[in-house]
Amino acid sequence: MAETHADADAGRGPGQQRPEPIEDGDETVDLFRAVGKQVKLLRERAGLTQRELGDRLGYGEELISSVERGRRTPQPEFLDAADDCLDAGGLLKIAKEDVVRAKAKARVKHPAWFRDYARLEREAVELSFYSTLTVPGLLQTEGYARAVFASRQPLLDEETIEQRVAARLSRQEITTRWPPPMVSAVIQEVVLLQPLGGRAVRKGQLEQLLRLGRMRNVQIQVMPTDREEHAGMGGPFTLLTPKGRPQLAYLEVQNLSRLITDPEEVRVLATKYGSIRGQALTPQDSLILIEKLLGAA
Repeated sequence: MAETHADADAGRGPGQQRPEPIEDGDETVDLFRAVGKQVKLLRERAGLTQRELGDRLGYGEELISSVERGRRTPQPEFLDAADDCLDAGGLLKIAKEDVVRAKAKARVKHPAWFRDYARLEREAVELSFYSTLTVPGLLQTEGYARAVFASRQPLLDEETIEQRVAARLSRQEITTRWPPPMVSAVIQEVVLLQPLGGRAVRKGQLEQLLRLGRMRNVQIQVMPTDREEHAGMGGPFTLLTPKGRPQLAYLEVQNLSRLITDPEEVRVLATKYGSIRGQALTPQDSLILIEKLLGAA
């Protein structure tokens, strides 16, 4: 949930690191966009689509698209592989040092009211989301995240939208670090039915949930709309356990957020989450339902 009920990789080969979301930072943006344009030019010269290049490199199509548009920082391994695949003659490899240096200077920009949560999330060994309006931010695709922020009222300007999207994507690296946190999420079925951002965005988000739901450290459950009993009628919330610290809870509504540290309040929400999970579909049945929704998308 986090950041809008706060807020994955589109696939990569064994042992590969994915291109990282760009962390907003002044002169770095121009560099990442320039490298992305070079990748696009070389790809088109080779007569490859984004999907075809992704397949050859072991990355997902969405990540190739994000790199080409300068929205994700290409890892050195990505630049090496792309240079060889596209016969770039060292053009991409030579950019590695500049990209690494620029990445070190980059910084994420979260809204001020969200920064405490974001800091704790980075330290978490366990995260649990109950989401009723959107897919939890940690599980969102780039397109879905952009649709969420573009829907905000009052309207956000384009620069702020892009900053928020980049910051949200940057959080997702915790799902693939080692050791990863244990992540569970219960999502209302209606969230998966809503075509936020359009049919293509919804399809991509369903595909992302399937990928994530098959990871060993992630469990996704769907709360069916037809449940006669429902322990989550009080609204969405997040539970997180930072390393070496007691469990906390986080609430967010209408850009107002609250971190809950009182042990009794946290206990009540944790108990409620257990009941919600018990009423939802099992993780396996939830993936079957998501596959069915994807087939009809």
